[in-house]
Amino acid sequence: MLVTYLPAVVVSFILGSSFLFILKKLALKHRFLMPKQVPLVGGISVGLSLILVYLSAGSLGNIVSKESLGLIVSLMIILVSGIVDDWRELSIKAKFIIQLVAASVLIISGVRTHIVYIGDFLNIIVTLIWVIGITNAFNFLDVVDGVAGSIALIVSVAFAIISFLSGNVNTFLLALALSGGLVSFLIYNLPPAKLYLGNSGSHFLGFLFAAVAIMISYAPLDRKIALLSPLLILGLPLFDAVFLIFTRIRKGKLPFKKSKDHIALRFLALGYSVKKVLLLMVALGLFFSLNGLALSRVSNIIGLSIIMFVLLISFILTLAISKIVVYD
Repeated sequence: MLVTYLPAVVVSFILGSSFLFILKKLALKHRFLMPKQVPLVGGISVGLSLILVYLSAGSLGNIVSKESLGLIVSLMIILVSGIVDDWRELSIKAKFIIQLVAASVLIISGVRTHIVYIGDFLNIIVTLIWVIGITNAFNFLDVVDGVAGSIALIVSVAFAIISFLSGNVNTFLLALALSGGLVSFLIYNLPPAKLYLGNSGSHFLGFLFAAVAIMISYAPLDRKIALLSPLLILGLPLFDAVFLIFTRIRKGKLPFKKSKDHIALRFLALGYSVKKVLLLMVALGLFFSLNGLALSRVSNIIGLSIIMFVLLISFILTLAISKIVVYD
């Protein structure tokens, strides 16, 4: 049954390409959503193509549920608010409130963690922290041409594989629809970028991944270690966000204040070209996601070894990257 949804990738690619062509022309003609002379319409295209493909294919396959409808409504809130943010930058407080509302809609629809022994209230708190955290972590990645889109494609394929292996139809279709739209966007976003995601796109992707990670069934109860696989699949945005927050707090700066201390920007500070930085970030993204995929399929003992290995590499990377001098 899952194989029947594979054409969703092609349809999403065609839709995404069409939206990008139209939106780019409109943005250039009316000078709209162009703060740096490059249209911020990539997120709109990816978002619209995903929503249309998912609702169309999902309705035909009769798989659209209350949870997935709640997700779509939440994603539309994030997408629209992101467009406003790209047009006239919203305050950090306003962004947080909007993300809280979108996450609440998601929870009300039934998409939330179900961690045993901590109860419903704490599961809701965990879900809110997870969704808002991943949403902003992905936004942190969008600083160099091609990076956020490429990492999003890696994560999307990883979630598609896990969904296929575990028989999760909804998340499989979501991942496929997203992958096609991302490929169409990357054609314009690889360096030198002709289009950007914008905050509408980076927040949309982060929110979607946070929700999909919760919706997937990873493994039977005897392999609880597999429940940690989404942490590794999303390991690069998480690693980047934790690194940024830690270094900024240590310097007495606000964690969400814009600065040039992102991991990708530190690589640029070493003198690497944009293309080489993109390749380095893609390699890191593949490292985390492939280990996350492996974690979803192995025993608890081997899974623990994988986690320890990833933590060791992350620690070594932290020490190395923190030595790179950057100037705000």
